[in-house]
Amino acid sequence: MKITHVESHRIHVPPVEPPFKWRDGLAGSPAKGDGAVLRIGTDAGVEGVALFARPGAGVLLDDLVERVFRDELVGKDPWQREWIWHRLWELDRIEELPLPALGLVDVALWDLAGRHYGQPVWQVLGGYRTAIPAYASTSTFDSIEQFLDVADKCLELGYRGIKLHAWGDARRDAELCVALREHVGAGVPLMYDGSAGFDLPDAIYLGTALSEARYLWYEEPMREFSIGAYQRLARAVSVPLLVAETSDGAHMNSGDFIAAGAATFGVRAGTTLRGGITGAMRTAHLADAYHLRAEVHGSDIPNHHLCMAISNTTYYESLVTSASVTRDRHVDADGLLHAPTSPGIALPYEYGYGATLESYVERAA
Repeated sequence: MKITHVESHRIHVPPVEPPFKWRDGLAGSPAKGDGAVLRIGTDAGVEGVALFARPGAGVLLDDLVERVFRDELVGKDPWQREWIWHRLWELDRIEELPLPALGLVDVALWDLAGRHYGQPVWQVLGGYRTAIPAYASTSTFDSIEQFLDVADKCLELGYRGIKLHAWGDARRDAELCVALREHVGAGVPLMYDGSAGFDLPDAIYLGTALSEARYLWYEEPMREFSIGAYQRLARAVSVPLLVAETSDGAHMNSGDFIAAGAATFGVRAGTTLRGGITGAMRTAHLADAYHLRAEVHGSDIPNHHLCMAISNTTYYESLVTSASVTRDRHVDADGLLHAPTSPGIALPYEYGYGATLESYVERAA
């Protein structure tokens, strides 16, 4: 089997309503725009796709397909995912590919494999579970009272835990974190994500409050450029750290966080920022060797498959971006994400794909 065509298909990405943010000064919901789907086909008729829906995705993928991906992939064997994955990293040396673009080819090739075998990708990967609990990962709301109300609604809908994205003010965020613990009690798992809003002194201040409130993990309080800063933070606070979400280098960089003693809960694994499925699985296996967690980052459909394939992940991250709170359609009333059943990896049905890509789109529940 050989790759015969590599295509970029523009898609419509609707705006998120209402818009949301991750912390003060850091937008979460991009405006509507042109996304894209990468489609890779073969001389055997089997194809695979990967969604790229971030800001500027349409223009960027068009350029990468025309300049890089098509010339590199046409004529290659789609079963040589390992060789192709390494080749993309070689090209990254010159291209400096954005992290979300680095894994697109890999996701499309795994989708192709699943469709060829008639199996969902999590089963092609070997499979570990068929369901996993979901936590509600909030965007940033206006007040402590609103956060507490959102938490109540999330728990009523069946979510098994709450992760906060607060304001990016260490004192104010600490007050919120303590108030949420007092509000929900000791039995509800709570997590906090700083969206890289702090320097080391403020990260220690907030981490001390999280330690006392018995939070499950403390995620990305600082930009992940300085592993030394995270090493100092790990020594200063007892709340476990979940690290290496946005840092470049996939498992290679995650390994340095682990070696420094900075990954006291574990590392992030996900298709978007760890170099696709192959990079995420490498990261998970690395963490497993040190008895650490590899928590899957993000709620897109490829990560549903990762959640079912990775043994050392705890939860599915389900975004809650509106104070009205609507449960993720993939999560049931018991707060569980169930394993996908369709071959390959489906495209989410929210976007406008057109007839060409219709056969790849998930079916509405």
